Amino acid sequence: MSNALLDFTDLPRFDRITPADVAPAVDKLLEKANAALETVTAADFPARWDAIAKVLDVATEHLGTAWGAVSHLNSVADTPELRAAYNGALPRVTEFWTRLGADERLYAKYKAIDPATLTPEQRQAHKNAVRNFVLSGAELTGASKERFAQIQERQAELSQKFSENALDATDAFAYYATAEELDGVPADVQQAALAAAQAEDKSGYKLTLKMPCYLPVMQFATRSALRETMYRAYVTRASDQAQGDARRFDNSALIREILVLRHEEANLLGYDNYGQVSVVPKMAQSPDEVVSFLRDLARRARPYAEKDVADLRDFAASQLGLHDPQAWDWSYLAEKLKEARYAFSEQEVKKYFTAPKVLAGLFKIIETLFEVSIRRDTAPVWHPAVEFYRIERNSPNGTELVGQFYLDQPARTGKRGGAWMDDVRTRWLRPDTGVLQTPVAHLVCNFAEGVEGKPPLLTHDDVITLFHEFGHGLHHMLTQVNERDVSGISGVEWDAVELPSQFMENFCWEWDVLRNMTAHVDTGAPLPRELFDKMIAAKNFQSGMATLRQIEFALFDMLLHTDHDPAQDFMPLLAEVRSEVSVLPPPSFSRTAHTFSHIFSGGYAAGYYSYKWAEVLSADAYAAFEEAAGSDGLPSTETGRRYRQAILETGGSRPAMESFKAFRGREPTLDALLRHQGMAS
Repeated sequence: MSNALLDFTDLPRFDRITPADVAPAVDKLLEKANAALETVTAADFPARWDAIAKVLDVATEHLGTAWGAVSHLNSVADTPELRAAYNGALPRVTEFWTRLGADERLYAKYKAIDPATLTPEQRQAHKNAVRNFVLSGAELTGASKERFAQIQERQAELSQKFSENALDATDAFAYYATAEELDGVPADVQQAALAAAQAEDKSGYKLTLKMPCYLPVMQFATRSALRETMYRAYVTRASDQAQGDARRFDNSALIREILVLRHEEANLLGYDNYGQVSVVPKMAQSPDEVVSFLRDLARRARPYAEKDVADLRDFAASQLGLHDPQAWDWSYLAEKLKEARYAFSEQEVKKYFTAPKVLAGLFKIIETLFEVSIRRDTAPVWHPAVEFYRIERNSPNGTELVGQFYLDQPARTGKRGGAWMDDVRTRWLRPDTGVLQTPVAHLVCNFAEGVEGKPPLLTHDDVITLFHEFGHGLHHMLTQVNERDVSGISGVEWDAVELPSQFMENFCWEWDVLRNMTAHVDTGAPLPRELFDKMIAAKNFQSGMATLRQIEFALFDMLLHTDHDPAQDFMPLLAEVRSEVSVLPPPSFSRTAHTFSHIFSGGYAAGYYSYKWAEVLSADAYAAFEEAAGSDGLPSTETGRRYRQAILETGGSRPAMESFKAFRGREPTLDALLRHQGMAS
C-alpha cells in the first residue's frame, strides 16, 4: 500500500495514515526539500520570487502539510505508537526548518529580489521573510549559528515533552465517587461518569480532570471535600506537588530549561531577553509597552474585581455560613451567588443549547453576515465524531468553493485539552500548477458527549468557545489573498490574530441570534426571553475578577521572558505577579504554570497578552455592528461585508492596524471593551 502521507492529490488521508508511514514519508520529503534548497541557492539560480516559490516553496509546503497531519493526529488521537513515531521524526524536521530559516545563501537570494518586481501581497510576504531570516539566525556565523540550531532542536523536544506531560497527567487521574459524594452535580454529568466507570467494570462514578467533568463538579458539587480532591489534582498536574506516581509528569525542569534556552537564543540574536524577540513581528513596539498596557487595564479592572470578591465573601458568610472560603469553594460560591442574584443556573441554560441546534444557528449567522453557504461534505477523518464541511459563495460563474473545515467537538482520552484552530492547507495560487488552492482548517473543541441517546449539551461558555474558534477559521478560510505566506492568518501579527475570534464571541449575547440557535433537549422549545434577560443581567458577573485572571497570566508570561533570571526558580515571580494583580491568590501548592501550554508548547511565549490586546480591537470592531444594527436587531449585512473585506479577506497582506483603520476609519480605543465588560467609568 502506498504511503498516505505522500498523497497530495487532495485532502490528507487521515483514515489511512499509520505510525509506520511517518519515518519513510519524512525521509522522502526532507530529501526533496533539501534538494530544492540546494537548487534555489545555486549561484546561477535567478533571485526571483516566482522562481524560488516554484521550486522551494512547493517542496516545503509538501513537507509542512504531511508533518501538519502527523502533528494534528498526535494532538487528537494520541497513541504510544504514534507518539514514538512523532518524537522519532521531530528532531529531523526541526533541524530542517531551523537550517532553512538560517541559510545565509537563501537569505542573500531573498535580499537580492527587487521589490519593484513584486505585487503588493508579495512585497509584504518578502518584507516578512527578510525579517524572519534575521530572527531565525541567518546573520549568525560559526559557533553561534551552530549553537542557535542546537537550541531550536532542543526547544522542540522540550515543548513536545511538556505537552505530553500535561496530557498524560490529565488522563492519568481518575476518582471513583459514590452517589452520595455527587450531591448537586448535574444529572448528565453523573450519567457520563457512571457510564465511564461501567466501561472499566468499576463501581461508582468516574471523575476526570477533563473540562466537561471537572468544571461542573467544581461549580455544583455540594461536598467541599470532593471539590478539594478535584481542585488539588487539577492545579498540581504535571508538577512537583502532584500526588504519588503522578509526580513523574513534573514539568518543572522542562520549564527551567526552556526559559534558559530562550534567553540564550535572544542573546545570540543581539537582544537582552526573549520578550524583545517576541514583539519584533507583533503590533506592540516593546515589552515595556505591553507591561504598561496590562497594568493600566489591571488598574481599571481592580475596583470591580474587589467588589466581586467582597460580594462572594458576604454571600458565603450570610447565606451559607461559610466564613473562610478556600480556593476550591470559589467556583461553587460564584454559581450559587449567580443563581441567587439572577434566578437561573448554567445547568438550566445548558438544556437549551443542544450541539446540532447551536451549530445550525452559528452557520446561519456566518452565511447571512459573510454572504456564503456552508454544507456538510465527506472526507477521510480520524474519528467517527469528526464532521467535514464546505464553505461556498455564489459567483457570476456559479457556485465557488471558498474553503473547507474539519470539526472535532467531543473530549476523549488521547486528545489534548482546550480548543484550537489549525490550518490544514492555505489559500495559494500554486506556482507549480497555476491552480488556486483553497484553504482548509481544523476546528477542535473538547465538549461533553450526549448521554442516553440525547444530543450533546453545551454550556453557554462552550457556545462562546465554538464561536471563538470559528472566528479563527473564518479568518483563515475567507481570505482572498493568493500569496501563501500572507494568506488568511499567515503573516498576521500574533497580537492581532485573536481579533476575528473574539469578535465572533459577541454574537453569543444577541437575542436575535440566540433565539434561533436554541431548542430545549426534551421539549424542543427555544430559549425563553425571560431566561435570556437573566443571562444578560449576569453577563458581566465577576468580569473584574475574570479580567485580572487573564492579566495575571499575561503579565507573568511577559515578565518571565524579560525581567526574570531564567536560571532561578520561576515560582517566586508567579507569587509576585499574583500579589500585584490577583484579588484571590491561590494556595501555595497551586502550579498553574506547569500546564501553561500556551507559552511552553503553543507558540504564545511572551505573547499571551495578545488575548487582551486583541480584545480591544475586537470590541471596537463589534461596536461598528452595534452602531449599524437595524430595527430587527439582526447584524447589518452591509457592515458584515465591510468587515469581511477589510479584515478577513486581506489576511496578513498588510499590517493589522491598516486593516483595522480601513474598517473603522480610526485607531482602536479601550472604550468599547470596558463598556462590554461592565467596567466603563
